[in-house]
Amino acid sequence: MPPLPPTHSGQLQRPDGASIAYEVTGSGPPLVFAHGIGGNLMSWWQQVPFFAPNYTCVAFSQRGFGASKAPAGGPKLADFPGDVIALLDHLKIDKAVYIGQSMGGRTGVELTLAHPQRVAALVLSNTTGTLDYTCYGDVKVAAWLAAQPKRIGELTAAGVHPATSMTLAKQQPTLHSLYYAIERLSDQSHRPAVFEQLRASRVRGADAAKDITCPVLGITGENDYTICPDGVRVVTSQMKNARFVEVPVSGHSVYFERADIFNAKLKEFLVEIGWV
Repeated sequence: MPPLPPTHSGQLQRPDGASIAYEVTGSGPPLVFAHGIGGNLMSWWQQVPFFAPNYTCVAFSQRGFGASKAPAGGPKLADFPGDVIALLDHLKIDKAVYIGQSMGGRTGVELTLAHPQRVAALVLSNTTGTLDYTCYGDVKVAAWLAAQPKRIGELTAAGVHPATSMTLAKQQPTLHSLYYAIERLSDQSHRPAVFEQLRASRVRGADAAKDITCPVLGITGENDYTICPDGVRVVTSQMKNARFVEVPVSGHSVYFERADIFNAKLKEFLVEIGWV
């Protein structure tokens, strides 16, 4: 494999005192990578080297995570989409494919609804963002919700991060440890408040899902005990131009646990929509 293109790092200052740390690697059609609550821009270390030879890869830390700063009072999720628009403007990017994992998908859904002209396509990785998946009466979703507390309890008792999986912890303990190490780079003091904001924001119904008309890839893991895999299926089925992929032997972080499959499915999607 040839050497990676050089990476440009920066800090974008926001009017309210927040700052957004970002890195840009490669050239070509732009991809924007947005992490979940356990991550920061480093979370995409397996994606940027794969895509940078053919794409402009923008990885950023959402305010309050990694090296990005939040204003007094902690990060507010309502501010996250505006940060992305400001970053796109700063980098002179008119339109990008947005790839959001978990919390990053929350930003992505709101970004796409508010600024559809800036989003060429949306990737929802183990997330439905602000789109509620419990409102459709799906029996598989109901069964997952009933089993979730027990499954999360089993992971916690075994010392397994709930954003990963038992398989990852047992078969790739160094990778499991790395997930924890990346998470520790963020300020943990506002984590409970962010979790509560995430739970409270998942209220949009089918009408909002139908309003997302750009190409969408919903990709999840069969053993995700944080966001229901069938919830991602149900929500993407409401969209006009969506594909759904469930990755076997993977939990809440397919991009991290099964990067080879994630990268292949994302590349296939990008070619299919003509983002090449």
